[in-house]
Amino acid sequence: MTEAELLRSCHTIFPGHRPRRPAEMYAAMAAWCEEHDVDHDVYGSGALIQAFEDKVARLLGCEAAVFCVTGTMAQVTALRLGAVDRGSRLVALHPTSHIVVHERSNYQLLGHFDALQAGERHRPWGVADLEPIPDRLGAVGLEIPMREIGGQLASWDELEAIKAHCRTRGVHLHMDGARLWEAQAGYGRSAAEIAAGFDSVYVSLYKGIGGLGGAMLAGSRDFVARAAEWFRREGGNVVHRSPYVVAAAMQFDERLAAMPDYFRRTVFLYDALKAHPAIRLNPAAPQANMLHLHLPVSRERATAIRNELAAEHGVWMYNRVAHNALPDTSLVEIYVGDNLVSMDDATLVAALDRFAAKLPHAA
Repeated sequence: MTEAELLRSCHTIFPGHRPRRPAEMYAAMAAWCEEHDVDHDVYGSGALIQAFEDKVARLLGCEAAVFCVTGTMAQVTALRLGAVDRGSRLVALHPTSHIVVHERSNYQLLGHFDALQAGERHRPWGVADLEPIPDRLGAVGLEIPMREIGGQLASWDELEAIKAHCRTRGVHLHMDGARLWEAQAGYGRSAAEIAAGFDSVYVSLYKGIGGLGGAMLAGSRDFVARAAEWFRREGGNVVHRSPYVVAAAMQFDERLAAMPDYFRRTVFLYDALKAHPAIRLNPAAPQANMLHLHLPVSRERATAIRNELAAEHGVWMYNRVAHNALPDTSLVEIYVGDNLVSMDDATLVAALDRFAAKLPHAA
């Protein structure tokens, strides 16, 4: 069987939300549209999309927000505009920034800005990572939480110090908030409190929310209007954004309300995993509803273990497997969503026991 077929055959799935196949997703969207008398927008003009943009902007404490078809487009555009406004093309990014790791050098090849990597890739940023930079920065891009290091957060004091540093230096501060809603539980603060002091904020409409895709970029009205014009120039002027907006809006409130439950379940999972010392966890304690598991087996073996558990027991432990720094080790991520919240404790613990039994040095 293919990986997709294996996943569909499983009754116990650890990462994320329960997957909905297209027919089920589209039926739910159609019912929601009927209930709310939804019309298509036309190039971003329409009651539903504009109300949703306003709602997201209010939640973030910003003047305005605009839909963008991808976060990749939203982020480089925000940093480009911010850097231009400050008179410098130089943008500071953490080495694990999504822009650096996953976006295929788009900022460089498309001429958006010049990137300067700052800080240690295995640690979240502190203001001490920015203060020694002698160059005049146009912008700083900060991911909250930092996905590539297990969903870690800078401490609240460090975050406030970074905000103050950028404000004092006249640097545009942009948030990669792809998982900002998840960070609220870790900080114990609202999205608006976290976003206060940022000049622009990007949030995803599909990661924790579970939509089909798309993003929102928030900031001042002037900044958002300029970004919207750049989205058109970059090919993002989709005639109907309504499918993306409906898929997110119809479950948005429910997902945000569930974030504290996801975090509590992450704490439970973390404690259950501590019974298996062969599995090393990052971060040292949950800071958002995700964990990275460092495994004492190669990527190939970790993938084989996942597939064996799926075929033999109907258990799907994780999705992507990555090589780790040391030989014969690997890294997997578990994002805690509806699947783990709805799973009973005994099933969760039993699945972890089966998983750990396949690892070297398992008890």
